[in-house]
Amino acid sequence: MNEIDLVFTPALELAQLIRRREVSPLELVEIYLERIERLNPQLGSYFTVMAELAIADAKAKTETLTTTSELPPFFGVPISIKDLNAVAGVPCTYGNPVLLNNIPDYNDGIVERIKQAGFTILGKTATSEIGSLPYSEPIGFPPARNPWNLEYTPGGSSGGAAAAVAAGLCAIAQGSDGGGSIRGPAACCSLVGIKPSRGRVSKAPVGDRLAGIATNGPIARTVADAAALLDAISGYVTGDPYWLPDPEPSFLSATQEKPSTLQIAFATSIPPLGEADANCQQGVLQTVRLLEQLGHKVEAKCPDFSALVEPFQIVWQAGVAASGIPVEILQPMNRWLLARTGSVAEYLQAVSQMQVVARQIVAFFDNVDVLVLPVYLHSPIRVGEWASLSLEETFQNIIHWVAPCPPTNATGQPAIALPVGFDSNGLPISVQLIGKPAAEATLISLAAQIEAAKPWIQHRPAFAT
Repeated sequence: MNEIDLVFTPALELAQLIRRREVSPLELVEIYLERIERLNPQLGSYFTVMAELAIADAKAKTETLTTTSELPPFFGVPISIKDLNAVAGVPCTYGNPVLLNNIPDYNDGIVERIKQAGFTILGKTATSEIGSLPYSEPIGFPPARNPWNLEYTPGGSSGGAAAAVAAGLCAIAQGSDGGGSIRGPAACCSLVGIKPSRGRVSKAPVGDRLAGIATNGPIARTVADAAALLDAISGYVTGDPYWLPDPEPSFLSATQEKPSTLQIAFATSIPPLGEADANCQQGVLQTVRLLEQLGHKVEAKCPDFSALVEPFQIVWQAGVAASGIPVEILQPMNRWLLARTGSVAEYLQAVSQMQVVARQIVAFFDNVDVLVLPVYLHSPIRVGEWASLSLEETFQNIIHWVAPCPPTNATGQPAIALPVGFDSNGLPISVQLIGKPAAEATLISLAAQIEAAKPWIQHRPAFAT
C-alpha cells in the first residue's frame, strides 16, 4: 500500500494493519506528520502540532507491539483533538491567539478516553473562537480551508478537525457540537459526523455550561469508524448531571445490523428560517428515494421549530459569557454576542421555554423513527465571504445557514451527517439523519445501509493527493 492510500485508509483498518505488523505506529505517525508539515500551511487545519509528543507516544507503542497481544481497539491510530479541549501540557487557545500560553495540566475526560482507546494524538485542530461560529477563521490564525476547494470554508466550529480528516492529515477526529459544529464541518468536507444524544458522552471534568445543548462526538471517513469512536468515548463519569447507559451491543456492531422497515420523515425547509438551496434539496430528495428503494416508508413532514428560534439563540449566545474568557480579549463577533446577553432571569426563562418546545419536537418522533433534513441550508461559503458585513448581518446569515442543526441540540436527540454527492464547485453535499432520543444505534444502522448502497470512501480531494 502506498502512502496516499495509507493515510486515507479508515481508522479501524489502520488498527488492523498495525496488529498484523504491516505498519508500525511510528511509521504511521511519521507519515501523517510529514503531510501536516507540507499541507497544513495551506489548509490551516491545525493550530498546534504535537510532533514530539506524538513521535514519543508512537515509539513507545511500537515497542509495546512486539511484547503483547492485548491491545486497545485503536492502538497506534493517529487522531486530532479540537482546540476547545484540554490536553495536558499542550496549549489550549479556544481559538484566541492571546491564549497560546494557556497550557492545562490535565486532560479533558474525552481525551482520557481517547488515550485509553489507544490513539496517538497528532495535534490540536482549528476552531472558531470558543466554538461559537460555523466557520473557522479566528483573528490571529490562518483560516481553516476546505480541502475540496481551498477558496471555501470547511465549516465550524470543528472546521479544522474535518479539514484534517478529509485531507488525510489524521485518520479520524474528535469534534464538538453545540449548534451543528460536528455535522456542519462533516457536511462541508464529505465526512461522517455524529452528534450523540445528550448524556452519551461525558463533559468531565468540567461542568455543562450550556443547558445540555453541546456535546463531543466523532468525525470520520466511514460510518464504522465514527461508530467505533463513539463507543470509545461514551460512558458515565461520576457526577455527570445526565447520562445514558453504555450501548449494548456496541455502536460498531450496529453497522452490521440491517435496520427493520423504518418510518422516515423528511423536509427541505426549516420554518420560519427558509428553504434549502437546490443542491441541499436535491441531496435530501435523492436520499429519501434511496431509502424508499431500500424498503423504508417515507413521508414529507417535519416538526414545527418556530418557537425554538428565540430561546435557543438566547441560550447559545450566553455561551460567550459562560466561556470565562475576558471581554477585553474577545474577538468582535463574540464581544457583540456578549453585549446582547440578557440577565440571568432571561437566560433561565429561555432554558425553560427551550425545554418546553423540545418536548413538543420529541413528541413528533412518537410515530417517526428518523427525520431526514439538510445539514445546512446552502453550500459552504467562501473563506472571508461575510467579513465585509455588519455583525448583525453576519449573525442573521449564520442563523439561516445552520438552521437545520440547532433543534437536535435543544432536544438532545442524536443526529448523523452523511455525504451524498458534490455540487458544481466540487463542494460536498450532505444530509443529516435525526433519530429518537438515545437511538444512535438505529441511525448508525441506517447510515451504514446508505453507505453500502451508495459508498463515498473512494472520493479524495485533489489538493490532498
